[in-house]
Amino acid sequence: MNFASDNVFGIHPKIFAAIEAANKGTSASYGYDDYSKRAEEKLSAVFGKEVRAFLVTTGTAANGLALSALSPSYGAVLTHAEAHAFVDECNSPEMFTGGAKIIGLHGIEGKITPAIVEKALKGFIRAEHDPKPSALSITNSTELGRVYTPSEIKALSAVLKPRKMKFHTDGARFANAVASLGVAPAEITWKSGIDVMSFGGTKNGGMLLEAVVFFDTALAEDFVYRRMRGGQLVSKSRYLGAQMLAYLEGDLWLDNARIANGYAKRLADGLKTSNRIRIPLPTDANEVFAVVPRALHDKLQAAGAHYYDWMPDTLGPDGVKDDEIFVRFVLSYATPPEDVDRFIGLVKELSSA
Repeated sequence: MNFASDNVFGIHPKIFAAIEAANKGTSASYGYDDYSKRAEEKLSAVFGKEVRAFLVTTGTAANGLALSALSPSYGAVLTHAEAHAFVDECNSPEMFTGGAKIIGLHGIEGKITPAIVEKALKGFIRAEHDPKPSALSITNSTELGRVYTPSEIKALSAVLKPRKMKFHTDGARFANAVASLGVAPAEITWKSGIDVMSFGGTKNGGMLLEAVVFFDTALAEDFVYRRMRGGQLVSKSRYLGAQMLAYLEGDLWLDNARIANGYAKRLADGLKTSNRIRIPLPTDANEVFAVVPRALHDKLQAAGAHYYDWMPDTLGPDGVKDDEIFVRFVLSYATPPEDVDRFIGLVKELSSA
């Protein structure tokens, strides 16, 4: 029963087969292969507009490189205080941008609102003594499993554009957000004001499957140099392109996300039947957050359940009691459904023991 992350599972068989097929014969290298070119074309079709897409191997690299195209070294990038770009990437965005300041903003359920951005920007009163507000980065779905809607993204964009700030999405679980909302990918990206995104696939069936996708293609000027300098230009790039093509073919990416989201809802609904566990956040995508009595948590872990405890401050000072623990479960398309049912049954069994 492993609910620690969607990273714990392997490669989807169709993607694995695509890698194996690409292994035959010879191919151009360093991004000039046919697979990578067709992957960019396919991403343009998925988003309904011509994009520039650059394949990379990690989400950390995708975020850092994307932000380096949006902010100068003397700039400031606003993001959520729990976002990967702020707390989980070991100052990688600062490195890739050459020193831009990443500023974490506090918002409920992992979301940033226009009011939060407006308040933060009012603090930039010292002219060149402050960094220059250059970009906003949101995570969709968020670190707490919530999903930004088109209207929410448009409202944020309306704050940024008059100030000539750029807009980035960390889409490590973008497929889960699209599947949750049931909208076209364009609706929560370029049509709502997003300039560039980190398009993730590794968590959803890929092996090394990330891309920096530019909707404002003018921002992609010189990005080939940024990717090369950042050590992300893969020589045998056909293997990245082949993965992306298989991921997008027949909407595999959305099918996987729908399955994962469905398992998350199944788990959340099951846990809600327990009078010992609280589900304080809606389950929009493939993450479930719960407040569990510490004694029950210990028993569940001892019984072989794997999941992470989470930052209790997320729920505020009164959200988690001393004898409780705030935890996260992540579901994958590859999660055995019997594990979900087994865990729900285990909760009921141990709660009554």
